[in-house]
Amino acid sequence: MNLIISVFLLAALLIAGFLLGYLTALHPFFKSIDTGIRWFAGIFTSGRGLGLRQYANEADLREMVDEASERGLVEDSEREMIHSVFDLGDTLVRELMVPRTDMVWIEGDKTVRQGLSLALRSGFTRIPVINENLDNVTGIAYVKDLARRVHEHHESEQTERVEEHSRPATFVPESKTAAELLKEMQRDQIHMVIVIDEYGGTAGLITIEDILEEIVGEIADEYDLETPEIEWVDADTARLSARLHVEDFESACKVHLSESQKADVDSLGGFMAKELGGVPIPGSTITIDGWKLTAERPTGRRHRIAYLLATRSDEADSIPTP
Repeated sequence: MNLIISVFLLAALLIAGFLLGYLTALHPFFKSIDTGIRWFAGIFTSGRGLGLRQYANEADLREMVDEASERGLVEDSEREMIHSVFDLGDTLVRELMVPRTDMVWIEGDKTVRQGLSLALRSGFTRIPVINENLDNVTGIAYVKDLARRVHEHHESEQTERVEEHSRPATFVPESKTAAELLKEMQRDQIHMVIVIDEYGGTAGLITIEDILEEIVGEIADEYDLETPEIEWVDADTARLSARLHVEDFESACKVHLSESQKADVDSLGGFMAKELGGVPIPGSTITIDGWKLTAERPTGRRHRIAYLLATRSDEADSIPTP
């Protein structure tokens, strides 16, 4: 049984490796995989096992994987991963991208010091550089480029601009398939591209990790612990989930938000982003109805703010720049 499982795991790796590395025509792929599976199956099982049959297209191979899963030879998670590899060919970039409302960006005329500060606070190593507005992305700032410049020329931290050290941005239409984009990003050694809509405006951005995550699923780090949506530290301090519904926030903290403030948002994180006019990053604060909300450490690969620290405050309502 273990030998048969090894065969199918090998097949899964071959499938993933081939499609992720080359994403070429499927028929030669099926022929080579078929030969490989049969050869290994003949060695390890002497012809016994699933009773492998000929398959000439994707549907046949999917059916074989499902059959193996039903017999307990392939785990459900492995079956889903193999199917996800094939689904890349039908998945559009717009389905995987980080939408423009969640993008962290920087103006090109900001100093190198400000660029490094934003990178350290947000947790991103690559940040789009804009001119005037988000529909005019002029490049991508890499933390390692800014850090190297400051290390070699300390005065550049205050005297030079981020745009001087940004790299050219790559643009792709949101209608491109994830499989095509992955192949291009591997070929050109690009880790981030800007996604544009049909009118030429910025729709969002996508990284090579976003595409790979579509296959293997969300990967949480060791610090991403499950905590309640509302956790009272003391009578005047609470840790609130960014996904907490705004009405639950009103109820828990005894605050009143106007209908205009709650319009078009459902979660507390969305409310904060709307009030800030940009994506919250660690340290971003707003003061609402006697409560000061502070964005805490981001979690996950996309560095999204997961929790806000709410503390009672005598400050007037304020909406500073994120």
